[in-house]
Amino acid sequence: MASAFAHVVVPAVAYVALKSNAIHLRLFILAAVLSILPDADVLAFKLGIPYESQWGHRGFTHSLFFSALIALFCTAFWRRLHSHPVAVFLISFIACASHALLDAMTNGGLGVALYWPFDQERYFLPHRPIQVSPIGIKAFFTERGLRVLSSELIWVFLPGAVIALLAWAFRRRLPNSRV
Repeated sequence: MASAFAHVVVPAVAYVALKSNAIHLRLFILAAVLSILPDADVLAFKLGIPYESQWGHRGFTHSLFFSALIALFCTAFWRRLHSHPVAVFLISFIACASHALLDAMTNGGLGVALYWPFDQERYFLPHRPIQVSPIGIKAFFTERGLRVLSSELIWVFLPGAVIALLAWAFRRRLPNSRV
């Protein structure tokens, strides 16, 4: 899996790129949480559920179906999020689904059940440059954790920063922009 730090990059970039009256800071905070939510499935290890099970790590919680259900649920709270319902659905879906896509770019694990419940197979993307992150906070603060952060810096943080900066600059040039 990619680290929690890398997973938050996608909603941060979306917030910077799409910031408007339709997208409130509350929605960004929710999206940041949703970008990490699929890894709640690591609890399956404690319950004795095997990794390769559809209920195991990188199983159903890493699917586009799960992301859509979560996004629909979050959309019910659009007023409390002070954001347009379409924006809530899209940002929530992107945040949650991006988790699976980043994990599918890692060089370890069994892949992600991207198309669950319609397909039980686990997938990786053709290009897998991100070092797989160790599970657990203690294991992350090791030499391996530094290698993970280095690969995420190159493949997630820097591209995310460039996209956010370009989007911010583009929005600044728009008439009546309130960046």
